[in-house]
Amino acid sequence: MLDAPRDEVGRIVAAWRRERPDLDVSPLEVLSRISRLARHLDLARRATFASHDLETWEFDVLAALRRQGMPYRLSPSALLNETLVTSGTMTNRIDRLEDRGMVRRLPSPNDRRGILVELTLEGRTRVDAALATLLTAEHSLLIGLGDDDTRTLASLLHDVLAPFDAP
Repeated sequence: MLDAPRDEVGRIVAAWRRERPDLDVSPLEVLSRISRLARHLDLARRATFASHDLETWEFDVLAALRRQGMPYRLSPSALLNETLVTSGTMTNRIDRLEDRGMVRRLPSPNDRRGILVELTLEGRTRVDAALATLLTAEHSLLIGLGDDDTRTLASLLHDVLAPFDAP
């Protein structure tokens, strides 16, 4: 526990401890900070992607394709699993990215009725540039942590998130 409130969450936790000493408010010390950090991260990501003329969802789809490696293709259902959206939402997103020249639809070689979504050179160029800018912004969010602390925090957050990501 922090001795004195050094941030907004510390002030809130101290107030709850004073007002409700019967409750264990310690989860707020972690989860409220994660929530506030998520808001800062969201703002940094939106600004980063906007500087590359991308929406957050566009980056998510393009990045899912880019991470696959050559030839940067996925089925729409694989994209659904990567981005956690509904089928209708994914169809709309693929349409919009195709209209912008960042992806193209190809017939699936394994299924006459199926398609694959492929990253175009424009999409690859855009997502690569946005990723480089994003990583610079995200490093700045962690500027107060050393390498060891960053690895420790990553490991602890992994432990918290793992049950949510389990199949």
